[in-house]
Amino acid sequence: MEIRRDPITQSWVVLGHREASDETNCPFEKPAIDKQQTILSWPAEGPWQVRVVPHPDPLYRIEGEAGRRADGIYDKMGPVGAHEVVVETPDHNKRLSQLTDEEIERVIWVWATRVADLKKDLRLKHVTVYKNQGVLSGEEWPHAHSEVTGTIFVPRRIKYELRAAREWFKEKERCVFCDIVKQEERQKKRIVDTQGEYVALCPYASRVPYEIWILNRKHNYSFERPRPGTNRKHLAALLRRILRRIRQIAPAYHLVVHTSPNTIHPKGETASRYWNTIADDYHWHIEILPIVETRSKSYSIKEVYYNSIMPEDAAESLRSLDPIA
Repeated sequence: MEIRRDPITQSWVVLGHREASDETNCPFEKPAIDKQQTILSWPAEGPWQVRVVPHPDPLYRIEGEAGRRADGIYDKMGPVGAHEVVVETPDHNKRLSQLTDEEIERVIWVWATRVADLKKDLRLKHVTVYKNQGVLSGEEWPHAHSEVTGTIFVPRRIKYELRAAREWFKEKERCVFCDIVKQEERQKKRIVDTQGEYVALCPYASRVPYEIWILNRKHNYSFERPRPGTNRKHLAALLRRILRRIRQIAPAYHLVVHTSPNTIHPKGETASRYWNTIADDYHWHIEILPIVETRSKSYSIKEVYYNSIMPEDAAESLRSLDPIA
């Protein structure tokens, strides 16, 4: 496998063959999971509730060197990075939305712990968490799991977010995400639910029907480094209610944690030579994109993100759904 760069869009694309997962045997149930290397287990002693293992067929590998090199006018490099699986529960028949607030809080803690640990590898420019739920999302196994990846490049969408946030801050000396939260709470048309310092809303320019973002009312650029006094049980409770609403309108979804890139020096200082205002201008958030339409659109429509449901109507429909169902 190798990673190639599109010189026009500046996207990095992972290319190469991966083995199809064995759907007949779940690798995350006993005894199979006990034969795998454990990266992290919660709790550390006794029966595990959340476990992190290396991906059995990873997109990125810690070993080796990137060896970035030219291929004529193009650039390519080896698939160096990290790819881990967070097994969210030992119960094969439960989904993340079916866990308790306390259980989801443990999963969130594990997500943050792995992001923070992987960022200690200064080769990795970006670390994130994502979850594909349901067959239509391309999930690899039905057992409840999410994935953590560390890449030696910053993904294109994150670059766009970083640049837009930096330009907004440069002009207004405010965080664009904080401004969004304040306006949405004032208008209340696209707010779906709130809990403590967290807000769930349908974005003004939602890309897909029922798209939801979860944001912190209080500014923080780093998901893995919560502000003092942060109550992540509130985040867990809100995420549970949102996922239970989504379960009623969509068979599948994508979830991605957007956090700041790796700008940490060995001494723990923000690397000003990369993003010198990132602590002020960026704001971590969770994006959830339900999959409700199976008919494919044309290429041009996909690039423009056609959405048949107005976010105001989506938020109203989601608010009306029972989050306990």
